[in-house]
Amino acid sequence: MFIVRSFAALFGLKHLVSKLARAVFEMGVRCMPIIFTVGCFTGLIIGLQAYRTLARFGSESSLGSTVALSLVNGLAPVLAALMIVGQAGSALAAELGIQRNSEQIDAIETMGVNPLGYFIAPRLIASLVVFPMHTALFDIVGLIGGYVSGVLLLGQQSGVYWQTVHDALKPSNVGGGLVKSLIFGFAVTAICAFEGYNTHRRSSEAGARGVSQSTTRAVVYSSIAVLALDYLITSVQR
Repeated sequence: MFIVRSFAALFGLKHLVSKLARAVFEMGVRCMPIIFTVGCFTGLIIGLQAYRTLARFGSESSLGSTVALSLVNGLAPVLAALMIVGQAGSALAAELGIQRNSEQIDAIETMGVNPLGYFIAPRLIASLVVFPMHTALFDIVGLIGGYVSGVLLLGQQSGVYWQTVHDALKPSNVGGGLVKSLIFGFAVTAICAFEGYNTHRRSSEAGARGVSQSTTRAVVYSSIAVLALDYLITSVQR
């Protein structure tokens, strides 16, 4: 009901484009450094561990496909979502919680503006843009990280690595990862927004402690939701 009411409040909302641009900047641009860093180290780790494992069976040539499949439809959507939750999701919950406690949301409502459309709906729409882009960035950086581990550090041939990456990546794999990112993004943004918006109802204490409680719940519930949804989506994908 919270999500439905938020989208219903979009009708008649002014300056929607500017609010969307700000939401995309907050969730997208500001999270790029952490996505780049985690994606790089994830690729490095997968490349190192996969090479050592494959070398035991004489299958080092499969390193590229192993890294690609591990990232694109598995780790990249999940880790990208968790990183955005840790940075942008917690900030969203805290911001809304402070606005609720300081009665800014009540003031917006008093002026005849629906706060759900003003604060929540643009962020939900922005999540559908930001999360797939960050997942794609994570994929690219992770593949480069695997290249550094497997080719530059461990001596595999560059052409073999990229050829196996090309052979392993099918449209269904890439599409499956992007679908996951869409679902993760919408779910975690809705959870973080709900917890922050309802701080006054769901926290046992007022003030800063209440905001702290709502922010903590938002991060924990969002992280659990990502992992649970990943299992459900993976179980139905073919």
